[in-house]
Amino acid sequence: MKKILTVASVVLTFSAAAQKINTKQIIREAEQQTLLLLKETEAIRVAKPNLVAPRTYEHGELKLVPSRDWTSGFFAGELWMLYAFTKNKIWQQQAEKYTALLEQEKWNAGTHDMGFKMYCSYGTGYALTKDTAYKNVLIRSAKTLASRFHPKVGAIRSWDHHKEVWQFPVIIDNMMNLELLFAATRLTGDSSFYNIAVSHANTTLKNHFRSDNSSFHVIDYDTLTGAVLQKNTHQGHAHTSAWARGQAWGLYGYTMCYRETKDPTYLQQAEKIAAFFFSHPNLPEDAVPYWDFNAPDIPNAPRDASAAAVMASGLYELSGYSKNGKQYRKYADKIMSSLMKYYRSPIGENKGFILVHSTGNLPSNGEIDVPINYADYYFLEALGRREK
Repeated sequence: MKKILTVASVVLTFSAAAQKINTKQIIREAEQQTLLLLKETEAIRVAKPNLVAPRTYEHGELKLVPSRDWTSGFFAGELWMLYAFTKNKIWQQQAEKYTALLEQEKWNAGTHDMGFKMYCSYGTGYALTKDTAYKNVLIRSAKTLASRFHPKVGAIRSWDHHKEVWQFPVIIDNMMNLELLFAATRLTGDSSFYNIAVSHANTTLKNHFRSDNSSFHVIDYDTLTGAVLQKNTHQGHAHTSAWARGQAWGLYGYTMCYRETKDPTYLQQAEKIAAFFFSHPNLPEDAVPYWDFNAPDIPNAPRDASAAAVMASGLYELSGYSKNGKQYRKYADKIMSSLMKYYRSPIGENKGFILVHSTGNLPSNGEIDVPINYADYYFLEALGRREK
């Protein structure tokens, strides 16, 4: 596929009229797929009830995960979004069922992924139902996440694994979990959650970004001094490369932080990330990135539809805040048009996942060119944001 080579050509390409986005039709087809995924998931859960959500379809196998997995909340979130789109009580009932399977995670202090797991599920459900029980779970989950904050570092610890490699690792993905903390301050009036989120965002802004506004994946900190020890990757091609989904996490995260704080620094950072993403010479013409902008086998490198979906959802929100809003909406429309045309599963295939051609962790040879639940989640979210 022909690559875009200059900033000017990006503007020309993305200024073109996007394929008409028929949201109602897309949602009808998403419902068909999700009904199949529910059926396939339930068949597995009969024998393995500890598995709570479908994550991917890989090597001919539908793979489910337990509640502790960082992706466990996306499926419940998708079900809630289908309910929001259709008002069909079937989706509400299924959303309630799959959300309830996650409640024990509110106590899981061994992970930073509380936002992914609990806000995407319970948070989406609470926004639609105002269920007090959901509110209480969100507050408890936020307290659990806050327990991983280190005042000297000024950030929330991401991982507890690979202790022989990193002392206090913080990954760009962790920006996404801050939304749970901002929500907790709104729900309780306790500003400590807000303050932790702002500290983490500021520390990440200071240390994660290069001069071209691309992001490192992992920053390792010294817990005694707060100093940066290493700047690495774990899921990207190289320590100096731009892992595509990491760039999307950053744009989405700082856009969300601007929404919650109105700090113009966060808005500017989101705009800078967008400029990096869309002016990069290795961005394909369809705006769905290779898994890493510096992958050595471009143009034959795998794509990452999940990165594209996260980016589109973030851009739709960013378009409402920025003076460049019209351009960001065109970017998002281009991505969504490409995802709909080239990256959706045929009805009845891929065990019911909506999108195909995502890449989870290529360096570990995991989830390469497959459907993944978070791609579907952010695709549906982007559709909803576009309608608003």
